[in-house]
Amino acid sequence: MGFLRIAQAQINTTVGDLSGTIEKITRFIKRARDDNHADIVTLPELAVSGYPPEDLLLKPQFLRDVRNALDEIVCQSRGIVAVVGFPEEHNGAAFNAAALIHDGSLIDIYRKIELPNYGVFDEKRYFVSGTAPLFFQMNSIRIMLTICEDIWIDNGPVERFAREGGADIILNISASPFHVGKLDTRLKIASDFASRTNAYICYTNLVGGEDELVFDGSSMVIDKSGNLLSLADRFSESILIGDFNEGLFATKKNTMCPNAPKFEIKQKKEPWPPMPFSISPALSRVEEVYAALVLGTRDYVIKNGFQKVVIGISGGIDSAVAAAIAKEALGAQNVIGVTMPSPFTSRETFSDAHSITKNLGIKIIEIPIQSIFSAYLNSLSVSLGPGDLGVTGENIQARIRGNILMALSNALGWLVLTTGNKSETAVGYSTLYGDMAGGFSVIKDVPKTLVYELATFINRNEVLIPQSIIDRPPTAELRIGQKDEDSLPPYSLLDPILQAYVEDDKAPDELIADGFPRDAVLRVTRLVDTNEYKRRQAPPGIKITPKAFGKDRRLPITNKYLKEP
Repeated sequence: MGFLRIAQAQINTTVGDLSGTIEKITRFIKRARDDNHADIVTLPELAVSGYPPEDLLLKPQFLRDVRNALDEIVCQSRGIVAVVGFPEEHNGAAFNAAALIHDGSLIDIYRKIELPNYGVFDEKRYFVSGTAPLFFQMNSIRIMLTICEDIWIDNGPVERFAREGGADIILNISASPFHVGKLDTRLKIASDFASRTNAYICYTNLVGGEDELVFDGSSMVIDKSGNLLSLADRFSESILIGDFNEGLFATKKNTMCPNAPKFEIKQKKEPWPPMPFSISPALSRVEEVYAALVLGTRDYVIKNGFQKVVIGISGGIDSAVAAAIAKEALGAQNVIGVTMPSPFTSRETFSDAHSITKNLGIKIIEIPIQSIFSAYLNSLSVSLGPGDLGVTGENIQARIRGNILMALSNALGWLVLTTGNKSETAVGYSTLYGDMAGGFSVIKDVPKTLVYELATFINRNEVLIPQSIIDRPPTAELRIGQKDEDSLPPYSLLDPILQAYVEDDKAPDELIADGFPRDAVLRVTRLVDTNEYKRRQAPPGIKITPKAFGKDRRLPITNKYLKEP
């Protein structure tokens, strides 16, 4: 008996870049056919349009242009079966669809049945659900097409179609965004679905950054008993090859699809022996977070047409970690640090700001703000009177720095990367139009305690972030002797409260019942609730937790439901 070779192409696309996507998809199809001698190649969900296209899907011309792009891909797909995701307009409705292509002809179209509408997904805003399965056959192997969420629903119509249609292999094309631990979730979902349907699953995922979302690839093959056979590299483009001997599949009764398209498997001879399945190395939690932040930063900057980025370097841990990630993503020559000492900047942090930029090999610009700050205070004293301005004076310093960074951006075309972390973002420990001013927030969804873990990981091979930065108690240095814990609970307490309240949606009384101190719970939850207006004005940042601010968590600014126990 022969064997069926399936190539799963996890590619990095840009939403709306139709000409670039045509070139990339056809190049990967050619690689699958000519270099890997594949019978079938699969491309991710909505590969032609890019994912997520959001309200571009409401533009009729966009859907027409996507269809024209698909037609060109079809013409260049001779000598192979290809499954390509695209948004389809059909009889006045839009569908999340997969094109079944064979030897340069569009054979059929599958329309996604299960449409997710939670978290970052809004598919019911754009798409109509499909109603019918799509099977095809290669020699004696019966294959079923599915798209992402189709296999996430227990005992749904797709699972029933798979069982009743006698699927041997289920092809699932997906665009599943990353968060910490998401791969384990996908593995369980695919394993359970394979076991329930007694079918192999070839799961092809998107890779790359798109605005706040990062897709980690991790395409996989699961056998019909639910075992992982093969796993592609994470966070990089690749082709995963799977060989399936026809003898693996017993003849199943086909009660649903007697007219399914049938194709022949090409006869394979040496030097094309079957390729063994392989599993890419596992990544630790901090390794996968770091990889996601690097990929997300690189793709956001490059896909939006920037070459260089600028970061305010304070000598603190947040800006040090953000700078190290930017350097890894873009190269040292494309990252510029700016240190802006004030009267409250200590000798230690000023020295560390220069040390981190030297260690990373990035350029540093020094722009003192004391004279600008004095000018502000003199001007405001007419209206506000003399004396210490308190928090107002602190915020003025942050806004001066934000103005300087934005001036450099305007003049030189550099993208400003902000450095606030999730803990600060959650409780509003940041300044509007100050340290929040910029184009992209690298660690926006990274809790402060995880920032420290990242710093240690960054130093794994050589000391890039000085130990003094890691050891120093965090401070904004906007007044003499200021420490973050003067205004906030210790981060070791704050971060678990935030996770329970923001990500797990627990109420304050539940947090208190779980053992968190009552005063800390009331203080933190009120800060989270009253600072929604700030978060709405923050730049986009990379999602790495199950529930990020923005697309994931959306609450009204004008909101009187601030429930306290």
